[in-house]
Amino acid sequence: MPARPTRVLVVDDSALVRQLMTQLLGEAAGIEVVGTAADPYIAREKIKQLAPDVLTLDIEMPRMDGLTFLRNLMRLRPMPVVMVSTLTERGAQVTLDALALGAVDFIAKPRLDVVQGFHEYASVLVEKVRQAARARVVPAVAARPLPPEAQLASQPLGYRTTDRLLAIGASTGGTEAIREVLARMPADAPAIVIAQHIPGAFSGAFAERLNRHSKMTVVHVEHDQPLLAGHAYVAPGGRHLRVQRSGARWHCRLGDDEAVRRHRPSVDVLFESVAEHAGANASAALLTGMGDDGARGMLALRKAGATTFAQDEASSVVWGMPGAAVARDAVDHVLPLEHIAHHLLCAASIDSSALPSGRYLT
Repeated sequence: MPARPTRVLVVDDSALVRQLMTQLLGEAAGIEVVGTAADPYIAREKIKQLAPDVLTLDIEMPRMDGLTFLRNLMRLRPMPVVMVSTLTERGAQVTLDALALGAVDFIAKPRLDVVQGFHEYASVLVEKVRQAARARVVPAVAARPLPPEAQLASQPLGYRTTDRLLAIGASTGGTEAIREVLARMPADAPAIVIAQHIPGAFSGAFAERLNRHSKMTVVHVEHDQPLLAGHAYVAPGGRHLRVQRSGARWHCRLGDDEAVRRHRPSVDVLFESVAEHAGANASAALLTGMGDDGARGMLALRKAGATTFAQDEASSVVWGMPGAAVARDAVDHVLPLEHIAHHLLCAASIDSSALPSGRYLT
């Protein structure tokens, strides 16, 4: 028997947007738009009646804003939600709040020609809805305590901060996964370079948010910026981030060259540059995300002598990118999210005997 189509409820106060999204999603194989709602109160009743698999949710709506509705939904009936966000500073902040509350992903709402813009985004919208239907929904919870061994991360491990480099890549679900990893890092951790799939209008707000939740200093990368211990560097959306050695130091290089497998920044581009210029002095983690970006770069890192980690399936929102790296035999250790910071630090320490002995750690 053919698989049941993914049932979608579209929630937006704009009749035009509801019509466009219904049309674009309805034309996609394996997706059925079972209803629309103009505000959260109508949406609440239609969720009860129609039992959709995925919700698309506008942020700015009458009677109740999307963020309040999402918070209530994740408390009472957690389900996959794709936010429809505006490409503005406020839109970026609210979208990051929505992801923290448990939304799986977001798509940017066109600001000018809405009809043309949505048609250009059609393939992205369809793919995000399909992935959301398979995603692990993680409602916002209070910060989890550190596992006993990870509490060692706050103690001196003898980091070789002048010659060690950490790299992190992520996509769907990554904004919160990266926040959790950085929140567990001490202020004197080795420099960390980060590639997260995110629009250019959102990446600055993302870096600011990470900085508020980390003992490290988190910055939005500028071209030719030197890498310093105790700092984490977030790639700007729409630009590739590479690491290059200049004398005794590493520097960030930003590029506007072609997207790699539709992504810019690309995790593969970042990881391959780290493999070339840092090699065995690097450690890297590939976190939750759809697709396979980062798998090739992680294999290059492992071949160059770097220690490589992947987030495990159970803690990932989408186990696409880390799963692809595991399939390529590019990963030394597969770990739950809460263990990754500690083991990245162990790999960067003078004594790396605390690293797990096997591939999988549960």
